[in-house]
Amino acid sequence: MKKSLLLRLMMGAAIPGMALSACSDKDNDVTPDNPDQPNTEKVGRYVFATNVQNSNGSGSVLVTGESLDEGVLTTNNNGLTNAGATQWVFHQDYLYALQYNQGNDGTTRSYILGANGQMSERSKVYSISRFSSYGAYDDDILTMSTGTASNTEKDANGNSPMTLLVTYLNVKDQTATDNDTSNPAYCMENYVGNGEYCTLSGAEQVGSRLFSGVVPMGLSPYGSAVDGGKWIRKTEDGFDFRDLIPTENGGTGGGSYTAGQLTGTQYPDECWVAIYPNDDFTTKKLVKTDKISSPCGRFRSQYYQTVWADDNGDVYVFSSSYAKTMSDPHQQTKLDAGVCRIPKGSDEFDNYYCSIEALSKNHASFMRCWPAGGSYFLMVMYDRPFSESGYAATELAIFDAAGKTLKYVEGLPANVTSIGKTVYVENGKVYIPINVDNEYPAIYGINPATAQAQKGVTIEATEITGFGFLTSQD
Repeated sequence: MKKSLLLRLMMGAAIPGMALSACSDKDNDVTPDNPDQPNTEKVGRYVFATNVQNSNGSGSVLVTGESLDEGVLTTNNNGLTNAGATQWVFHQDYLYALQYNQGNDGTTRSYILGANGQMSERSKVYSISRFSSYGAYDDDILTMSTGTASNTEKDANGNSPMTLLVTYLNVKDQTATDNDTSNPAYCMENYVGNGEYCTLSGAEQVGSRLFSGVVPMGLSPYGSAVDGGKWIRKTEDGFDFRDLIPTENGGTGGGSYTAGQLTGTQYPDECWVAIYPNDDFTTKKLVKTDKISSPCGRFRSQYYQTVWADDNGDVYVFSSSYAKTMSDPHQQTKLDAGVCRIPKGSDEFDNYYCSIEALSKNHASFMRCWPAGGSYFLMVMYDRPFSESGYAATELAIFDAAGKTLKYVEGLPANVTSIGKTVYVENGKVYIPINVDNEYPAIYGINPATAQAQKGVTIEATEITGFGFLTSQD
């Protein structure tokens, strides 16, 4: 069975059942037979990243436990306090706290599980570029975004081309390496041949190949100026996208805009996937389908991975049709949130298609999805269509890609406030954190075949922000 990004990011390198059967449950660091002999047995623990808020203030704590299915773990005088994270990433028995700071570098730290079953911070601290998506390949965690770089050639108007920005965090060597953006191969302008710049969503390693969703972002000031505006589209009904391009800078915060920049694609009814032979991102095969829209989930500046391989090695490409939220009808997709497929070993889409919206409650879309074992996928569903205001992603569903069915998960609490960002597959179940109002959060285990959820371990905290499994390091 191939090791998908789900296994690599959410579970680490070891299979928990195997690790626990070979591990000692003892927390002492000497063997009972010889007190002077260090204990060389590996310890396996589930690790829970939590936020805690009480009368003394707020903070983040990493706590460890031996079960996902039962028990209560406290954060009171227990666990490792830390600075928190935007995204917790488990990879090869290392835990990374990726931190996103708007417009600035984020401070990233990493952690390991000690032989005593407790977490400790590793020595290196990194300042990584702002990231909008992430993934992993071999020994590296990859953070990715698209932006301008100082060492790229500007046009006559002083505009820099949009460039892929990648940081490689090698978990074994504790190094952080950025790509050389002066290499024109990293240029994201006209990436799929329509003049628009693109960003990447996720990174799924299948064998030696890497699959990533390609998301056209519109025209940068650099792209809109090419040959007097050759890439600015006019539609068949006579609409000119030039009318959507501001002539001066404006707005504030998340609503700011730049003169000459078209925000949002002119081609919302297309889906592109890039297939790379490795993780240097300089050589690609682009594949396209017009059955679904852009292959990503979206929340603010974050692009969530929706390109995943199942246990058979088939790559399923999901689209949330987030372009339906664009304010101008010409930038809104007409396509349902749905899924297509690139078969195992292929570099083209086949004729597989399924509408997630048609199967969902109230024709709703989804925010995120993950493999859940076999041909199942766990989906975080919105409670209403994008056309209605106030939609929230507080429901779960199981999509069976083989049977093309969608079952909403039953057995979750009624007071859900948020759903976790990481999942874990073990012993035929998929586990996910559920945060609730006025109660402690808990891990819920879901049987994909029945879509039935059962409450597992409870954490005495305000919120569970990530979890996974680690084996102790020497």
